[in-house]
Amino acid sequence: MSEHALRKQLEFYRDLGFEELFVRPSEAEQASGLEDSTADAAPGAEVPVQRAPAPAPPLDEPPAAAPPASEASSQHLSPLQVIQEDIGDCTRCRLHTGRKTIVFGSGNPNAKLVFIGEGPGADEDAQGLPFVGRAGQLLTRMIDGTCERIGLPIRRPDVYICNVVKCRPPENRAPELDEMEICGQFLFRQVKAIQPKAICVLGGTAAKALLRPGVGITKLRGNWTEWGGIRVMPTYHPSYLLRGYNPEGKRQAFEDLKEVFTYVYK
Repeated sequence: MSEHALRKQLEFYRDLGFEELFVRPSEAEQASGLEDSTADAAPGAEVPVQRAPAPAPPLDEPPAAAPPASEASSQHLSPLQVIQEDIGDCTRCRLHTGRKTIVFGSGNPNAKLVFIGEGPGADEDAQGLPFVGRAGQLLTRMIDGTCERIGLPIRRPDVYICNVVKCRPPENRAPELDEMEICGQFLFRQVKAIQPKAICVLGGTAAKALLRPGVGITKLRGNWTEWGGIRVMPTYHPSYLLRGYNPEGKRQAFEDLKEVFTYVYK
């Protein structure tokens, strides 16, 4: 190998972080070292055998390739993070054309209770978090207030909240069936990854996506059903409760949440 090629190889190993390279001694050098140590040893003493340092990789061979970054990083991701990585910069349905951010979900990844809504609104699309607008603020008060009244130390961060679709539908319209089916694969994976004791679906659209009922949310709410072996309680969406003066709807929603939290945590 020429001096120039050798210099290039040494620079290559330096850039990789190697600070020292060891070269295997020749047989003559090993024999000479052994004779010196034998001469210095006391009569009858056990003579240690010198071993040559492990050889460095041949300079003409590149180091072994590292595993792909995506493969290596996925080994350290939680199940929910793996799902979120699989979604990526999703363009699987038409909803991606008008969104700013994908709203995956938030809360305790080991929650015993999961709330599922319809889809992100303008505030959620801007912040990338579910239920942060007016409806989300009401949901927070409903969760915290219900638990406080029945003596549970549970608050919103203790549950998990997500939506059927992860991108904001234009003009806040209801997601269409094909959009819910495409995004539903990730929703179902989320629920399976969390493995909650119960699910609370918020509103008719979420109930339709999860349960495919033949009746509306008014008749469905307050009645336990099941999905995938998990008990499900449908109730009103907070945005419905914000429409005008609706004390009866709020009372019913409170009763639904009271039953859910009592079942899950007591």
